[in-house]
Amino acid sequence: MTTSHQPQDRYKAVWLIFFVLGLGTLLPWNFFMTATKYFTNRLDVSQNVSSDTDQSCESTKALADPTVALPARSSLSAIFNNVMTLCAMLPLLVFTCLNSFLHQRISQSVRILGSLLAILLVFLVTAALVKVEMDALIFFVITMIKIVLINSFGAILQASLFGLAGVLPANYTAPIMSGQGLAGFFTSVAMICAIASGSELSESAFGYFITACAVVILAILCYLALPRTEFYRHYLQLNLAGPAEQETKLDLISKGEEPKGRREESGVPGPNSPPTNRNQSIKAILKSICVPALSVCFIFTVTIGLFPAVTAEVESSIAGTSPWKSYFIPVACFLNFNVFDWLGRSLTAVCMWPGQDSRWLPVLVASRIVFIPLLMLCNVKARHCGAQRHHFVFKHDAWFITFMAAFAFSNGYLASLCMCFGPKKVKPAEAETAGNIMSFFLCLGLALGAVLSFLLRALV
Repeated sequence: MTTSHQPQDRYKAVWLIFFVLGLGTLLPWNFFMTATKYFTNRLDVSQNVSSDTDQSCESTKALADPTVALPARSSLSAIFNNVMTLCAMLPLLVFTCLNSFLHQRISQSVRILGSLLAILLVFLVTAALVKVEMDALIFFVITMIKIVLINSFGAILQASLFGLAGVLPANYTAPIMSGQGLAGFFTSVAMICAIASGSELSESAFGYFITACAVVILAILCYLALPRTEFYRHYLQLNLAGPAEQETKLDLISKGEEPKGRREESGVPGPNSPPTNRNQSIKAILKSICVPALSVCFIFTVTIGLFPAVTAEVESSIAGTSPWKSYFIPVACFLNFNVFDWLGRSLTAVCMWPGQDSRWLPVLVASRIVFIPLLMLCNVKARHCGAQRHHFVFKHDAWFITFMAAFAFSNGYLASLCMCFGPKKVKPAEAETAGNIMSFFLCLGLALGAVLSFLLRALV
């Protein structure tokens, strides 16, 4: 049997579908976070109704002119970011963990399509509420409920997609990571365009939410088209076969030779074997993927620990009163990070060095810890007015921009490598479970990074 019997991904259709699905998992939430100023300002305005006319006029111009005074900050506005982080991270962790067990009980299409439709509904409601006046407390509670829903369904969606990509060749996890990276790039560009155009906060937020809806609809259409591709059906059929039979087929198809004797003698249970060894199977998978799983967790712990909690507080040392002062953080921090993160993620589509068993992978991952002192010694402003500022070693803007580019590129490239390698370190029949577990460790890294960010910001 030769490789000609293996279906080809014609026009890279399956690759592009996974790219759009990756975009659809992260773009909605990124746009939601980009509209944070809209949410906090609306809470302020709602609790300062005595001067509603003047304040609403000022609030609509706040994005275009940062010097315009905003309404007095309310208690709900002051705690918004902290509560948002809590309402985002807890469901993300819980539902990613649950999906590792639910994927054997709830069909893949229900999990993915159901999550996409739920996220679409939440954003349609969010867009509609932009035009609806309501009490600050009610608005706050509804917003937090929406954050919980978005991240709960987003966790199920992301974990299910990584599990689904796990049954395909290793490089089909890369388009999901690349699509997620491009989501960050789009939101950064949208933020810069909103500042440049002087749009009202409510108009910008409405545009963000409607764009998110359009991307989710596109993701739904792409997912519905996926089963129509012969390439996807081929690998799905292999995954449904018994593990021993599946590995034999993959060997014959991809190598054009007889399967190795060690595989024939591996003693892998057939498809009708009782589920008594499921716990042992999970433990075996965890043991097999522990290096990439812990690596991706560490990568995102370092990344979220610094970005954006520390990096967004860096000030330009050369801007003075020029427009660069207003654009420094959106460009040098957010756009810079998202561009190089996306480039790093995309590079794994053509280059996957070091290999999945190389010792260089954990070494490179661990070496990213050097970015903590490098970025903290940039021109970070003090947390409180009048507080003693620490010694700046890398004060010039060029240092910060260079460090951010390397920081982002290493994050995207190494995280994408780990997510690609994880499902390929186990038997093909266990690849979906491994993909779900990898997604859990990714989310665990995000949560640990959020905790670390408080400590690192306190040290500056």
